[in-house]
Amino acid sequence: MTTFKAPVRDIDFVLNEVLDYQAHYKTIAAGAEATPDMVEAITAEAAKFAEEVLSPLNKVGDEEGCTWNDSEVTTPTGFKEAYQMWIDGGWQGLSHPTEYGGQGLPMSLGLIKSELIGTANWSWGMYPGLSLGAMNTLIVHGTEEQKAQYMPKLCEGTWTGTMCLTEAHCGSDLGQMKSKAELQEDGSYKLTGSKIFISAGEHDLTENIIHIVLARTPGAPEGTKGISLFIVPKVNVNADGSLGERNSVKCGSIEHKMGIHGNSTCVINFDDATGYLLGKENEGLNAMFTFMNTARIGTAIQGLAASELAYQNALPYAMDRYSMRSLSGTKNPDKPGDAIIHHPDVRRMLLTAKAFAEGGRAMIYDAAKYSDHMVQAETQAERDAAENELGFLTPILKAFLTETGLESASNAMQVFGGHGYIKEHGMEQIYRDARIATLYEGTTGIQAMDLIGRKVVLDGFKLYGGFCKKLYKFGFKNLLGGKRRGYSAKLIGYTLAWNWHTVKMVARASKNRDAVGAASYDFLMYSGYLSMAYYWARMAEVAATKLASGEGDAAFYQAKLETAEFYFSRLLPRAKAHGGSMGSSTESVMGMDLERFTVR
Repeated sequence: MTTFKAPVRDIDFVLNEVLDYQAHYKTIAAGAEATPDMVEAITAEAAKFAEEVLSPLNKVGDEEGCTWNDSEVTTPTGFKEAYQMWIDGGWQGLSHPTEYGGQGLPMSLGLIKSELIGTANWSWGMYPGLSLGAMNTLIVHGTEEQKAQYMPKLCEGTWTGTMCLTEAHCGSDLGQMKSKAELQEDGSYKLTGSKIFISAGEHDLTENIIHIVLARTPGAPEGTKGISLFIVPKVNVNADGSLGERNSVKCGSIEHKMGIHGNSTCVINFDDATGYLLGKENEGLNAMFTFMNTARIGTAIQGLAASELAYQNALPYAMDRYSMRSLSGTKNPDKPGDAIIHHPDVRRMLLTAKAFAEGGRAMIYDAAKYSDHMVQAETQAERDAAENELGFLTPILKAFLTETGLESASNAMQVFGGHGYIKEHGMEQIYRDARIATLYEGTTGIQAMDLIGRKVVLDGFKLYGGFCKKLYKFGFKNLLGGKRRGYSAKLIGYTLAWNWHTVKMVARASKNRDAVGAASYDFLMYSGYLSMAYYWARMAEVAATKLASGEGDAAFYQAKLETAEFYFSRLLPRAKAHGGSMGSSTESVMGMDLERFTVR
């Protein structure tokens, strides 16, 4: 069974010493209430809830799973009681407007809550987590009447929300969607169709579930240009906000999955279900991206959570497991062998998870500032600018951090040796739960194509160029006056190489369009390693400065510097291999005739 201790000190380090969140909060209206005392109190309470309530339910959820019976779903033992505690604590509306019953605090502050809950029990955290996407989509695209009708209960947590996109015949290719929505005389719509892989699509935690559903209206254009977005409640809502009759929405089954057993992944059937247009007709996919980007950032947190939980549980085992003698001399002479943490390869695996967890935290928390500016923007131009900046980072965060989270989980199992393969230790659960993260909300390959195709090439390199400028600015500044100038030099060198590989790839694509697709995965992974290097360089500068001044916990800052050294020496060089693959022949991927794929 895994255990979880909230990394409160590291969160504080990232928020206050590296990213200077208090200065950031002074730039947004909602930041006035996010005082250091408030942030500390929220972090402490979220940590307590995660450690004491959710973490013990992590194994329960995995072993029991959800139960489906005649369209109804029962969640594992303890999940419903924990959710009531969530409602009683007012957690759901932490970062949403006070006019709907929320607390009006910055969106980024809700990120701390999401990390702690997700690391303690990802399956449980998906129930309120999916609601956040529904709430954000309603706030951005809903009418005042729709927001007044649905937001108070969603903020309260007594209703939850889902995202209904995928259909059996079309995974990520939403242009093939067949679900239909027909306009009624009263302005509502009747929706018919089936959606699959709907996380938290049916459960017994709340009295109502608000489905955000993609469907086509009659005569809509083909492809993605003909998709609209709809609000479809599980139970119809009367004009006064009370619940009416059950809508024609039913759970047809739940999936039997590799992991995240405590969360219901449903087939949802709509049979002339009553729904309401959300946003403009035929512009549903653009509106749904509000939800999808929320979910993708949430999935990036899952990658961070996997690295953190894997590290926390592999470390004590490595400290207490005695096997063989250290190559550099006996370390535990009173034991039959030395603790395996003295073996270099075990340290490699532990430090890899540590570096990915702490680096990923800095990456996500910095990106969350753009979420604050999106919500708090006073003009559409400011909102668009923040959304574009976040949009550039989203595929890197989602894909890179989930890939590294899965690697961390795998390494942690390896630390345990054969015991890692045994259920009682919980390490294989971390891996199984994390495996989905590279798949849902767009696979790594889809994120890679989104990054290079939409966010770099079609954008005209503007966001890409701005990101590179930020890296160069930090690198050259600290190359001259920083305490870890070697890291700055590496950051500059890797950024220059990134630019060169990108230019060559785009040049090849002008002659062969497959060049981008063949290089996209390596481009994304290079982007991820480079991005994390930037944040490790920043964290190292802060730690070195603190040590030089004699401030704070010297052991904490020394550990930061040593983890940074591991990252730059052992993990960042992986980017060179990705760079080499980016520059290799497209023909090596696309040249084989289909008949030669046949097994003989």
